[in-house]
Amino acid sequence: MKKFIFILGLVILTLNPVFSQSIETEIREFSRREYPHDYEMQQYVYKKQMSAYRYMITVRDSEVKEIAIREYPYDYSMQKYVYDKQLSSKKYLRTVKDAEVKGIAIREYPYDYSMQKYVYDKQLSAKRYMNSASNYNAKLKAQYEYPNDYSMQKYIYDKIAYGN
Repeated sequence: MKKFIFILGLVILTLNPVFSQSIETEIREFSRREYPHDYEMQQYVYKKQMSAYRYMITVRDSEVKEIAIREYPYDYSMQKYVYDKQLSSKKYLRTVKDAEVKGIAIREYPYDYSMQKYVYDKQLSAKRYMNSASNYNAKLKAQYEYPNDYSMQKYIYDKIAYGN
């Protein structure tokens, strides 16, 4: 077993420079495509992409990493941005208190934490609004039409109650 691990380690060390060079080449080509006539911007993009690449190979949440890679398979800088935003939203969603509203958000966007956060916040705000709504008939109609969507209830309520 130790011999196998040793050989595997040698193979990885041997291939690492080749793989690294391939990434550098890929990123240089990316920067040239982005700014074909501006060498300074190519350098800027190259450095930014390399930094983001190094960041992305260290991240720990593989589920969130997959989201970022799926959205931007060839742009490490955007992967980093998406990863950070998705991870922040995932952590936020662990702290939310309203399970019903969280369920709405997850149902609408099961594979996108950032959109879940957006929907959660929007739905929670609309739910609070509807809880304080005073026009009983408009409230009843809105709840009947959209029993599982507080944002749409608010929209219908406002339309009926205020003619908006």
